[in-house]
Amino acid sequence: MARLKDEYASRMVPELEKKLGTTNKMLVPRLQKIVLNMAFGIVSKDEQKALVDDLTAITGQKPMLCKAKKSISNFKLREGMVIGAKVTLRGERMWEFADRLISSALPRIRDFRGVPNRGFDGAGNYTLGIREHSIFPELVETNAAHSGMDITFVTSTKDPKAAKELLVSMGMPFAGRN
Repeated sequence: MARLKDEYASRMVPELEKKLGTTNKMLVPRLQKIVLNMAFGIVSKDEQKALVDDLTAITGQKPMLCKAKKSISNFKLREGMVIGAKVTLRGERMWEFADRLISSALPRIRDFRGVPNRGFDGAGNYTLGIREHSIFPELVETNAAHSGMDITFVTSTKDPKAAKELLVSMGMPFAGRN
């Protein structure tokens, strides 16, 4: 069982019950899924394969390729071209990934001062952008071009403040803790 999942069940749920003022454990916010999205742009097939391999190594799951829905000549984009990849993590893999991201990947970012507070949407989800995917310890050496990714934490609550309390209790290092 994932370390962070055990900690959620034993420590975080009672803490969040007190902070949010709920008496029902089912009303405590929980992490439902984590979605990773990586845009390729215009790259060669070899670079695409390297980026997909890196995303597979990071998540432990094969990514789904995203294709262009329509052609746009100004962007040199044709309908059906592969323009990105995404992975949806649930269950044990989700908890393991969240633990690795918070405890080992984020501290490896140069001049890291915390993740921004402005990534919350109105539905209680948090999206974090990473400029280089090479911060993950699974990638000892990567042949892929340095590409960024978006990581979205989907929670069970609709309240952004409750979602932030959940992420703070998980150990997410927010900038300034506002």
